[in-house]
Amino acid sequence: MSVSFYLPELELENPKSNRDEIEERCAELILSDEQLREVCQRLLVEINRGLNKDTNKEATVKCFPTYVRELPNGEECGKFLALDLGGTNFRVLLIDLGPHVFHMESKIFAVPQSVMLGPGTGLFDHIAECLATFMHENQVDVSPLPLGFTFSFPCSQEGLTKARLATWTKGFKCSGVEGEDVVKLLQEAIARRGDIKIDVMAVLNDTTGTLMACAWKNPACRIGLILGTGINACYVERLENVQLWDGDHDDPKQVVINTELGAFGDNGTLEFIRTEYDRTIDQHSLNPGRQLFEKMISGMYMGEVTRLVLAQLTREGLLFDGMGPETLFEPGQFFTKYVSEIESDKKGEYTCCRQVLEELGYDDASDEDCANVRFICEAVSRRAAHIAAAAVACLLNKMGQKHVTVAVDGSLYRFHPHFHDLMVEKIRQLINPGLTFDLMLSEDGSGRGAALVAAVAVRIGGLAAR
Repeated sequence: MSVSFYLPELELENPKSNRDEIEERCAELILSDEQLREVCQRLLVEINRGLNKDTNKEATVKCFPTYVRELPNGEECGKFLALDLGGTNFRVLLIDLGPHVFHMESKIFAVPQSVMLGPGTGLFDHIAECLATFMHENQVDVSPLPLGFTFSFPCSQEGLTKARLATWTKGFKCSGVEGEDVVKLLQEAIARRGDIKIDVMAVLNDTTGTLMACAWKNPACRIGLILGTGINACYVERLENVQLWDGDHDDPKQVVINTELGAFGDNGTLEFIRTEYDRTIDQHSLNPGRQLFEKMISGMYMGEVTRLVLAQLTREGLLFDGMGPETLFEPGQFFTKYVSEIESDKKGEYTCCRQVLEELGYDDASDEDCANVRFICEAVSRRAAHIAAAAVACLLNKMGQKHVTVAVDGSLYRFHPHFHDLMVEKIRQLINPGLTFDLMLSEDGSGRGAALVAAVAVRIGGLAAR
């Protein structure tokens, strides 16, 4: 199999080079265009299963209607609050909108591990406390303010302000929340405090927020994509294709669909590209058998995939003369940020790679070791970028619009030095003739977008929109 991505030159005079064997051992991580087109086709099948009311219950890609039907037009005005929960950090935002004017104040709060794994009341009390602190600091705790709530976990929405958690992801395991309306839990936590007043106008996930934030600037935006701790995508679908829709069919005859893409493959349809490393990660995760697509791509898992490959090849004597750092054999000790740092080195330079290896406790890496470590990082990250590109191409082909802007947010996309370019190149190869696209980085998308959903709800009728 030919390798099309950049590989550092090895020292040709070294007779002990193991590159050929390493490339052979990593070949299963390098996907062909034929395999990626098959990913596109299988994802389309799963999306259609999710949209169909007869098959949705068994579908892995749930395609939940978000009840968001109108996108921003730049004329939204007023002050709006936003809550953004989607990982180990939680944000509160205050956004002041005028005609094509945007001012934002925000504050980041940590979500402790004990809260992530404790009772649900503890989580929502923590959220309410963060919100109250922020509102007091910004002196907006007197009159009720419209609020958009970004809750970036798989939810079944029953209205713009009602969403039941389907399953926890991203390391959260709070008890008493799955199957419950998260807006109701938030409102109850705020009521227990009694010191702030809000009016929840919308609940959404970070993909919808990302889409809305970019649509405020770019009316061609029709897809939202998250590539961070987790992965997900949303897109604008015609109502006639959404059998789950239980609202009116007035204009606009469209609705944003939250695909819950991370669960693609949970029914076995991706076994043709999964590896022993993917299966090991899944077996030792908090949610075995679930979110299998996410576990091949996202920032929560990509470093661990890389670590497993590095550790296995070290055990086989193909790296570090079989004597790698002890931390390489400890789960969770090779972070996804290391992959980004190693791949940021210029051709033939290994400064960042050596820094990473020294941080792991190995300070005697040869140039050949560094080149091979980079090759393995590239194999893992390019697989992730390419299957993410296949998902985007699937949505673009399904929508069939001549030009679509894809709003993208998430730490993996932001900080990996080549992810954007790899995705653009591969999407171009996978989309149907005549279609064009661009990828647009969303700025604080999940937070801004939550406020914008609330603002649109106010603009088109406020409480009546619920």
